[in-house]
Amino acid sequence: MESFARLCDIVRQLRAPDGCPWDREQTHESLVPELLEETYEVAAAIRAKDDANLREELGDLLLQAVMHAQIASETGRFSIDDVAREIGDKLVRRHPHVFGESEARNTGAVLKQWDAIKRAEKSADKDAPYFSGLTRALPALLLAQKTQTKATRVGFDWSEISAVVAKVEEELAEVKAALAAGEADAIADEIGDLLFATVNLARKNQLEAETLLASATEKFIRRFHLMEKAMKADGQKLGDADLTAMDAIWNRVKAAADA
Repeated sequence: MESFARLCDIVRQLRAPDGCPWDREQTHESLVPELLEETYEVAAAIRAKDDANLREELGDLLLQAVMHAQIASETGRFSIDDVAREIGDKLVRRHPHVFGESEARNTGAVLKQWDAIKRAEKSADKDAPYFSGLTRALPALLLAQKTQTKATRVGFDWSEISAVVAKVEEELAEVKAALAAGEADAIADEIGDLLFATVNLARKNQLEAETLLASATEKFIRRFHLMEKAMKADGQKLGDADLTAMDAIWNRVKAAADA
């Protein structure tokens, strides 16, 4: 805790009248891009299984929390102690099977109980729509998966993976039909449905769609760079070769990378 207290003191000094001009100019709003960037950098370090980088990035993310709390404390709204106390109280309140007398013997029961407690906390209106507490600002894949997971907690979910696969195939068929009809609005709508169904397929396999797409994108970038390197070795460059030539090199480097 001594290290955390030191960090809070450093931030206070940076924000002081004789502190850093840049830090003093920051507001909650101006720091949002950095907060988002640091969050994604933490996720990247986790995916890379790089402990040294993860330690550094978690520090950067922690700094964001301390900075926001310091800004709020300067106008008497709340402090970092208030933040820590509130999250501590929330954890105790939402884990009655650990800190109370409730029983939840598996992850499914824990999540169902958590959801019920959260709904009771978030809304005095017991008739509020079920998804009213979802944060719409989340990345689309993550929002889709959280929506589906939340639906599952009240039993709205297929029990068999075959039904999920069939839904993906159904949505793909509807995309093809929309493409054949050349209906722009229908094409957009059906591709959206296909993406949503594909997220569900990932979820049913205990996988995170956001992570899967990030991994697939990184794989594409790696293979593209290998293709670019191979083209340079052959005296070619991007933009000059036609698709057939590039595709042949792509397949060659892909086979070598997968070997």
